[in-house]
Amino acid sequence: MEPPRLSRAALAGLAPALRPAVDPRDLRARVVHFGLGAFHRAHQAVYTEHAAARSGEPWGIAAVAPRSAETARALRAQDCLYSLAELRPEGEVRRVVGSVVAALAMGPDAGAVDALLADPDVTVVTLTVTEKGYHRSPATGGLDLTAAPVAADLAAPPDGPLTTVVGRLAAGLAARTRADAPPLTVVSCDNMADNGAVLGRVVRDFVRASAWPDRETVLERLASAVSFPATVVDRIVPATGEGDLAAARAALGVRDALPVSGEPYRQWVLEDSFAAPRPRWETDGALFVPDVAPYQLTKLRLLNGSHSLLAHLGLAAGHGTVADAMATGWGETAVRALCAEVAPTLPAGGPDPARYAGDLVVRFRNPAMRHQLRQIGSDASLKITERWLPALRALRARGTATPVLELALAAWAYGTRPGGPALPDPAAGALAACWDRAGRPADTVRALLCRVGAADLAEDTALTGAVADRLPALRAGRVEL
Repeated sequence: MEPPRLSRAALAGLAPALRPAVDPRDLRARVVHFGLGAFHRAHQAVYTEHAAARSGEPWGIAAVAPRSAETARALRAQDCLYSLAELRPEGEVRRVVGSVVAALAMGPDAGAVDALLADPDVTVVTLTVTEKGYHRSPATGGLDLTAAPVAADLAAPPDGPLTTVVGRLAAGLAARTRADAPPLTVVSCDNMADNGAVLGRVVRDFVRASAWPDRETVLERLASAVSFPATVVDRIVPATGEGDLAAARAALGVRDALPVSGEPYRQWVLEDSFAAPRPRWETDGALFVPDVAPYQLTKLRLLNGSHSLLAHLGLAAGHGTVADAMATGWGETAVRALCAEVAPTLPAGGPDPARYAGDLVVRFRNPAMRHQLRQIGSDASLKITERWLPALRALRARGTATPVLELALAAWAYGTRPGGPALPDPAAGALAACWDRAGRPADTVRALLCRVGAADLAEDTALTGAVADRLPALRAGRVEL
């Protein structure tokens, strides 16, 4: 017989260790989160649940799915409950998380989303929408006003549908201004350098480009009553598969349509510049600091950089997961070599790079984690501009050798070819077209770099030649460090 669905009513039948850390009936929506993906549910939602449990304050999350109305419906069908499995080497530990109290779809539920953003009770907005959700211009770093979704949002009539998170957030903040609601903090949790400033800029760019008659008033309010702190988030969260559904059912005795899993390690570093009350995330280990840059760059260039390196090398060599890549003769060497190469570009005040690299090796080797390389390698045209290219520029400007980053670029370039792994990427077609041009392999590398906004690196003939020289070995399935 089919077991019952996970719900609030089903919680009483679960063992105490499987239940949420807080009774969800005691919470109310005080945080709005854009991005109803697995990472948020395995990271910020956990910190918020523990903060509510330990402080006794009713910090609940209203989660907004920017695209997938089906995900929001599925979560609502479970009273916004889901289970989280901590994947330890000795086996998984699972429990239900109860901090999400509402699940909305950004388009169909636009009115409810705007009402929440204008609600005085809501004092924090968080986002996990990936790099592409910010619609940044490669040339300026600000909002790309020529991007079709952005242009459509700007042309939409008042109360018309908005499809970008930036547009929806800007409109919500404008509504909050008009309602004279209290100050608010908007927290980017996406993997970008200086993510708070990036988010603040694209939101202000949208307001500035809008046809709203009170846009100057809205901009003044953003400057005085809304803060955009920078953050660093870290937890490896694999994509959910059929095996996870079965494991959740076996552990809970109920059906969970939206289980998530994550490694034991998690980290959250936040710039201490909040404009309004917030959950006491520090009670669960979050770190509030004056400047997150050292932590941010360490995470972006060492962890995320190594992840992308393993993804593109591993796919070229025919592997499927991070653990598979780490089980090769080159996996650990590649991670430690990239960290050592990039370490001189990191500012003082962050984690020790060598110790950090050692921790990465342990985390990446975890046999319980089945983190798919295709998941990590997706949207690479956006990711490598943050994870590899700034460090590459800094090192080459000093005249420092960059063999590991050259290998990384070669693996990425090789994966963009027609007939390659066909990873999801907004620039996939344009990148594949670079291979159709007649010319030397170095010309293809040059064209690819130009496509990701790195014309300066494309003009470095020593670099493009070195990257091209790596392609034959990758074509043969060999990783040569």
